[in-house]
Amino acid sequence: MSEKSKRKRIYMLDEMRGFAILCMIVHHAFLDVGDVLGLSWGYRVFDALCTVQPIFWAIFIVISGICSRLSRNTIKRGFIVLGAGLVITLFTAVIMPLFGFEGSEIYFGILHCLGCCMIITGIFMPLINKTNYKVGAIVSLILFAFFYGINTRTLLFGLIKLPNALYQYDFLAPIGLYSNNFTSADYFSIIPWIFVFLFGAFIGELAKEEKFPKAMYKQRSKFLCFVGKNSLWVYILHQPAIYLIMLIIAFIIA
Repeated sequence: MSEKSKRKRIYMLDEMRGFAILCMIVHHAFLDVGDVLGLSWGYRVFDALCTVQPIFWAIFIVISGICSRLSRNTIKRGFIVLGAGLVITLFTAVIMPLFGFEGSEIYFGILHCLGCCMIITGIFMPLINKTNYKVGAIVSLILFAFFYGINTRTLLFGLIKLPNALYQYDFLAPIGLYSNNFTSADYFSIIPWIFVFLFGAFIGELAKEEKFPKAMYKQRSKFLCFVGKNSLWVYILHQPAIYLIMLIIAFIIA
């Protein structure tokens, strides 16, 4: 029996990941209410939820980082997730505009970011394994806080202003630098979010050694566990499913 099959499943991670991705889907759904149905209140609800949505982003990314420490091949999984992100780009930036739906293009969203984080983390996994997890986790949080404002052209909570010259080219959008013309309906740059992912990877040592609290190994919701275990497919399929529902509603209203 392999080491992976012997390891106890941490059901709470599945449940938390399932809950986080459902929250993200609900959030996106309100944007679609505005884009597809043309109802302005959808945009207002979407904007209001933007204040709390980063919490669920962070939960999802941290858990992905933890799981990278348990994966047999983080790099391979990273390419799979990145490929799924490219499928999302194809659907939103090429296929949807053919049917008249524009403005929802996703060029570098959560899947693109997670795929890149997995690949980078996988490459440096030997170093991560040798680093004290407490030191690594603390340094990761410090770097995340330092770089958090990179998308708004600042560092260290606005204390450091970055030169506009860095924000001239959209091909740098994956690392957080982009021009005023760049738009992406779902956008997660590698910087600063890779540091949240690395935080998860470092504390993932506790998961690897089965040192999480016992309560985390108990299942409480089969539904959330199912969503969490199949989060990649749920995320890929949720957008076309929501659009189909919105189109049916629009047809009924019309």
